[in-house]
Amino acid sequence: VQLQASGGGLVQTGGSRRLSCVASGSIVSIDTMSWHRQTPGRQRELVAEITNTGSTQYADPVKGRFTISRDKAKNTVYLQMNSLKVEDTAIYYCHANLLLGVGERIVRWGQGTQVTVSS
Repeated sequence: VQLQASGGGLVQTGGSRRLSCVASGSIVSIDTMSWHRQTPGRQRELVAEITNTGSTQYADPVKGRFTISRDKAKNTVYLQMNSLKVEDTAIYYCHANLLLGVGERIVRWGQGTQVTVSS
């Protein structure tokens, strides 16, 4: 079971970027999926999360600019990032709470995708 994140890259201030994260393996269902980010010297922080019923939460710095969504059929979570700022530069990680076919509940992190916002 793994999470594969993609979509990072270089973008100018004010631009947009969409991150994707696909979960694969013997997955029965996925509970909460989320995006986190980390910069050098700082702890990883929650950016946004979405439950299996579609409820969402956002960190204050990204409210109104980022949107988290998911496609249950594709086991995929997205993060649409608009009006990007230099301070959004970070490695972005996806995270998921998973129920496997053997009845086991696990958590997984994606490998991280770098987003760099230039001024």
